Amino acid sequence: MKKRVIDGIEVQRSSGNVYADLGLPDAEKLKIKTGLVIEIRKAMHRLGLTQQEAAKRMGITQPKVSDMMRGDFSNLSERKLMDCLNRLGYDIEIKVKPTSEPVGHLMLAVA
Repeated sequence: MKKRVIDGIEVQRSSGNVYADLGLPDAEKLKIKTGLVIEIRKAMHRLGLTQQEAAKRMGITQPKVSDMMRGDFSNLSERKLMDCLNRLGYDIEIKVKPTSEPVGHLMLAVA
């Protein structure tokens, strides 16, 4: 990636995945999980749910909802996060297609 200096500070354009930019393992999965958690937060707000109410509706404990709201969702799989969204009234579609690249990518598209 190309680096520039702005106001004396070296900056670099993001790849679009902050986890990859930081060199974290499983960066693609973390990006997907983050997108799912953002949608869960939006749904909770839209529905006016407390953490306790959301936990009951999603079938998880309130402490797990609290962890999720603080950005710690390491204890929840992508599948469980999708299940939570289903229980909050979301449909989820998974689209699989060939890529022209040697290795494919995971992507979350929110409508």
